[in-house]
Amino acid sequence: MQAPVVVMNTNSGERQVGRRAQMSNITAAKTVADIIRSCLGPKAMLKMLLDPMGGIVLTNDGHAILREIEVSHPAAKSMIELSRTQDEEVGDGTTTVIILAGEMLAQAIPQLERNIHPVVIIQAFKRALADALQIVEEVSTPVDIHDDKAMYSLIQSSIGTKFVSRWSELMCSLALRAVRTVSFDVGGGKQEVDIKRYARVEKIPGGQIEDSEVIDGVMVNKDITHPKMRRRIENPRILLLDCPLEYKKGESQTNIEISKEDDWNRILQIEEEQVKHMCEAVLALKPDVVITEKGISDLAQHFLMKANITALRRVRKTDNNRIARASGATIVNRVDDIQESDIGTGCGLFEIEKIGDEYFTFMRKCKSPKACTILLRGPSKDILNEVERNLQDAMSVARNVIFHPRLSPGGGAVEMAVSVKLSQLARSVEGVQQWPYKAVADAMEVIPRTLAQNAGASPIRVLTQLRAKHVEGHTSWGLDGDSGKLVDMKEYGVWEPEAVKLQSIKTAVESACLLLRVDDICSGKSAQQLASGGGGGEE
Repeated sequence: MQAPVVVMNTNSGERQVGRRAQMSNITAAKTVADIIRSCLGPKAMLKMLLDPMGGIVLTNDGHAILREIEVSHPAAKSMIELSRTQDEEVGDGTTTVIILAGEMLAQAIPQLERNIHPVVIIQAFKRALADALQIVEEVSTPVDIHDDKAMYSLIQSSIGTKFVSRWSELMCSLALRAVRTVSFDVGGGKQEVDIKRYARVEKIPGGQIEDSEVIDGVMVNKDITHPKMRRRIENPRILLLDCPLEYKKGESQTNIEISKEDDWNRILQIEEEQVKHMCEAVLALKPDVVITEKGISDLAQHFLMKANITALRRVRKTDNNRIARASGATIVNRVDDIQESDIGTGCGLFEIEKIGDEYFTFMRKCKSPKACTILLRGPSKDILNEVERNLQDAMSVARNVIFHPRLSPGGGAVEMAVSVKLSQLARSVEGVQQWPYKAVADAMEVIPRTLAQNAGASPIRVLTQLRAKHVEGHTSWGLDGDSGKLVDMKEYGVWEPEAVKLQSIKTAVESACLLLRVDDICSGKSAQQLASGGGGGEE
């Protein structure tokens, strides 16, 4: 008998094929989901993580937790990638996505055991997804984004599950003001809301959380370059530069031979003249504040101070862009190119304040700021980091609603509505696809079930009552996450942006389909093998 021919390298670690590979993937995905299951809802637990630098991260934000965890299983990595996508796309619902995806895969196990082919399961999942999205559309209602009360209750339901729920009034107003400040019409009926770039969060430990505020302008962690410059200017003319105000040295190394002493003085004189020429070009426009991303030499400071101009140097590029948006100035790359139109006059007050041990420059009272800074105060660094994460979520929620002004009822009402409707629709599905289709309906129940568990209620009792309500057609009934009782979300006032709901269901189902398609896991070449020439390349 012929000896077996080994094609794949058996030493390169574990290799899993077929059913084992699928089970391994599903187990990994469920494990990740179980880690952050307790982080859902207003009664969520916090996780304490040690980061590689030895600092601690205290949070119940699904994405922040998974980002810090180190996993080796490829399926678990793909789940973590999932929460990142959700965070970047809509900014909220990261925990929901992972729990849903984990449950979808768990519900696929019985289907695989019935020997239904993964492709059939995937077809049924995709079909259920299309129906689910339609059901979400049906239970959602439009919202007026200029109605403060509706927007507050919406942002509040996002913040209610977070650490900052005690200061929810304050956080709602901060998030809403920030988002409204940075949103503007691009034209063609399109809105641009760039909270990442133009709504900057500055955290300063000290003070109370109640002292946090939105500055209608920009705040920079800089002090003036010369102590005699003005520290407070009303209605300043602001000039923004992206070039140094100092003597420009040659690109390549140059040697100068000096034969007499006067030449040396002449060299210094030319340097001074060049700096003076630069400053004169700046002074010609009579600005009050000059801000540059590069350096300012001592001599240039002297000239600016004499002309009663305040200067800031080495400001971050991102900060400079924000100042440009807030004050209406244009960033200039060459001193010789400055025009009157480049000067920003939109800022009402320039002042420098000392907070704690550091000096901060404030530009406030801007006439129509398209950028803002959110100043967060609080007792410690860890708390401030958590508050910032929560605020980012709140701003994302406000931004989503500006783009898609539709709301879905919260508290697991949407998921339960989808589950009940899909169960009814499953009866009309023919053939083998009926089971996996029904599995999606069962998987959707995981959100209200987890909410009930986290609130300390009896999940079986609560879910049965909730299911009965939905079968009767009360689609807006859900769970009060604090007490675990059933409430009508329209009266209770917990709403979520429809965009978040749609995105989380889409992402969860698609990732479940992706992992079900895998039937072979083997490790690729390790770095050592490649280094030792195992790659078949040239030595």
